[in-house]
Amino acid sequence: MTDSPTDEALSRILVDDVSRHVGSFRYLSTDDSWEWSASVARIHGYEPGTVEPTTELVLRHKHPDDREDITTLLTSVRTTGEPFSSRHRIVDTRGTIRHVVVIGDRIVDEDGTVLGTSGFYLDLTDALEEDLRAAVDAAMSSLADARAVIEQAKGALMLAYTIPAERAFEILVWRSQETNVKLRSLAERLVHEISTTPGILEEFRGPFDHLFLTVHQRIRSGDPLPSPTERPTAHLD
Repeated sequence: MTDSPTDEALSRILVDDVSRHVGSFRYLSTDDSWEWSASVARIHGYEPGTVEPTTELVLRHKHPDDREDITTLLTSVRTTGEPFSSRHRIVDTRGTIRHVVVIGDRIVDEDGTVLGTSGFYLDLTDALEEDLRAAVDAAMSSLADARAVIEQAKGALMLAYTIPAERAFEILVWRSQETNVKLRSLAERLVHEISTTPGILEEFRGPFDHLFLTVHQRIRSGDPLPSPTERPTAHLD
């Protein structure tokens, strides 16, 4: 099945910006080796192919205030291969502090032996340019039938990773491109499995119940909401 004109237009609009904000990585525990995509290298301030990532280099780029927690997390990932997620800061080669979300899942062989982990970096530092935002909105409006389920999938990602709507949409588009699955199909399946998998969000339900039932207490007339960059960061492991 070929992409519709709208699907193709949406991909062209987003591909350049998504590639700057989302990139993949792979870690193999057998030889303690890392692989970065071109985007992940650039997020750290390197031109692709000019540096070979190592565990030492990965840790060196973590913000000093986050490094201890990330060291503990990486130790667990390297020894157990368990899926993980973390929101923290890195310092690129120019000294710029970048806010990132890193998501990883295990790599296993045919026998189920854990070989390492792979996943993606999401750079939250820069907002989308206004013209790109307008183009995305225009493209989205033409996806009338798909918009509702895509918005639901975005909402799930926003809640799970504590990220703004623009970044949640970027993840969906990036994953669609990586897996060669239509954006709408990916969103529909994600929403379906979230809503039909028992207990998938049980650990979040108690805190969310409290948040929902008390949110009115934190609303004061005329008070603007803080921007995403002003909100406190939190680990998602």
